[in-house]
Amino acid sequence: MSTAKEILLQATGLSAWYGAAQILFDVGLNVRRGEVVALMGRNGAGKSTTLKTLIGMLDKRRGSVSFLGKDISKSEPHHAARMGLGFVPEDRRIFTDLTVTENLEVGRQPARRWPDGSEAPLWTPQRLFTLFPNLGEMPGRAGGRMSGGEQQMLTVARTLMGNPYLVLLDEPSEGVAPVIVEQMAQMILELKAQGVSILLSEQNMHFAELVSDRAYVLEKGQIRYEGSMAELAANDEVRRAYLSV
Repeated sequence: MSTAKEILLQATGLSAWYGAAQILFDVGLNVRRGEVVALMGRNGAGKSTTLKTLIGMLDKRRGSVSFLGKDISKSEPHHAARMGLGFVPEDRRIFTDLTVTENLEVGRQPARRWPDGSEAPLWTPQRLFTLFPNLGEMPGRAGGRMSGGEQQMLTVARTLMGNPYLVLLDEPSEGVAPVIVEQMAQMILELKAQGVSILLSEQNMHFAELVSDRAYVLEKGQIRYEGSMAELAANDEVRRAYLSV
């Protein structure tokens, strides 16, 4: 029988390089089923690099990553995606020439079951249009004719079409209007209610507090703090040292 404490994603001793420059130093973290975990830190702390390393986008990496109990340390990103690890990049990467509906179809994968045999969340365009009403109003619009916030939602929705068990979400509140940020927070809470786990990289403390159960704080590629979101919110010293600009 599965429990809410079941670890879906675990990384230990994660190091990564861009060329000769080492960006991550022995990062360790985990995400449990049905949990939202924030990876926090200033610009350049290594948050995006951590997500890219977890899904296998960096060639020069070391350490262990397991997903659903399987070793994906040496996997290519498409292998991890096929297993049910979703990734929403900060730069969106939608197909600007394709319509909203066509972008969603690109991401479609078969239905999944949890290891205990129960059904994992199944996403359809109709269900996603309920979650993202803005997209539901423009199914035939080309991706290139959408606002930044709408493109951000489309990227998340396309990832969900793969029916992921866990989503790596890079800077969801970055550079979008406050009303979109609010919708993003609602969306994350809705995903969590459906049993999807989320690891999000984030600088916005208020946003992270709204949605996250736990937090890791990165500084210069190393984990400097981990604890519940409530503990981090109450810890002025840690926030001043690693999060204040």
